[in-house]
Amino acid sequence: MKKIFFFLSILAVLVSCNQNDRFKVDGTVKNADGEMLYFEHAGLSKTIVLDSVQLNKNGKFSFKSVRPAYPDFYSLRLNNKTITFAVDSCEEISLETQAANFATDYVLLGSTTSLQIQTLRKSVMQIQQKVNNLSDNLSSDERAVQIDAIKKEIETHKEMARKLILQNPRSAAAYFAIYQKVNNTNLFSPYDKADKTYCAAVATSYNTFMPEYDRSKNLYSVVMDAIKTERQTRDKEVWSKVMEESGVGYIDISLKDKNNYTHNLSELEGKVVLVDFSAYESKESVSYTFQLRELYNKYHGRGFEIYQVSLDRNKFIWEQSIANIPWVCVRDQEGPNTKYISTYNITSVPTTFLMNRKGELIARDLNFSSLMKAIENDL
Repeated sequence: MKKIFFFLSILAVLVSCNQNDRFKVDGTVKNADGEMLYFEHAGLSKTIVLDSVQLNKNGKFSFKSVRPAYPDFYSLRLNNKTITFAVDSCEEISLETQAANFATDYVLLGSTTSLQIQTLRKSVMQIQQKVNNLSDNLSSDERAVQIDAIKKEIETHKEMARKLILQNPRSAAAYFAIYQKVNNTNLFSPYDKADKTYCAAVATSYNTFMPEYDRSKNLYSVVMDAIKTERQTRDKEVWSKVMEESGVGYIDISLKDKNNYTHNLSELEGKVVLVDFSAYESKESVSYTFQLRELYNKYHGRGFEIYQVSLDRNKFIWEQSIANIPWVCVRDQEGPNTKYISTYNITSVPTTFLMNRKGELIARDLNFSSLMKAIENDL
């Protein structure tokens, strides 16, 4: 009987939640007689006032609103002080606070996520207060000591936030954490290597479970841009390192041909070389290969070479296709996942680079006519 009663209780809650498409927030604000209390929706791009009430001596209030389709943020505002909370179901949230410390010393019931947000907000507000208290009258040494102390507090806050994020990256509290700011600067940034993992965890979780949500789309877009920027920066650094350390204008490639013989691009220095990244399994492969044959037959006797990197996924197709190819054609066992994709910033196939006799890459992706002229000029 106890099991049946428990089951029926759970069922009643679920039915109530499905039938009730509204949530409620109520409570008491002490010592706020005559003050206006605003109930707001904190959207992605703007905050909208949903309702308001002028408080009387007992300070009681009650607001209702349509339950959001996805977890979202709402706030209560008294003058310039704000309490932020999250709603992700047919919750009934209760708040007890007072006017003097409205935004900090409040008691909240009905939402574990909102309690986590309260802890996060209070921590950041304390840090921000210490930043605001930095005086221009301090000596440089005194100021440095206080700034170091603030940095340590920020790191302590972020460690708390990291644990919360990893515990449930899908939660509204995790989303809230990665957007917190001190002095209008985000504490977490997907462009920072140390923060990227946590931002990506929330972005991936939101995109997986709530792909149509505007917050999911926005965060996922930001994180992907950060990843792309990091990759581009890394590629530029690789090029710069090669230029400085090796003194040549290209990144050496060392891969094996179909006979398992290793060919290095650097072995062709002193010749005009077309470095080609392509795939024989592509639809344009036949016509493209005829163009390469024309170039090779016309200029090979004068010192022209082709160093072709296959990006074919299927090794068997590649081996069959190059049976009668006269130029160097190599392939990484990783196929299109070769590391040279990133170091040469390959985004499509075919992609070509023309290298002169000095080992300098002088052109990229020239059309056939321009490529012939460039080869003629360097032979």
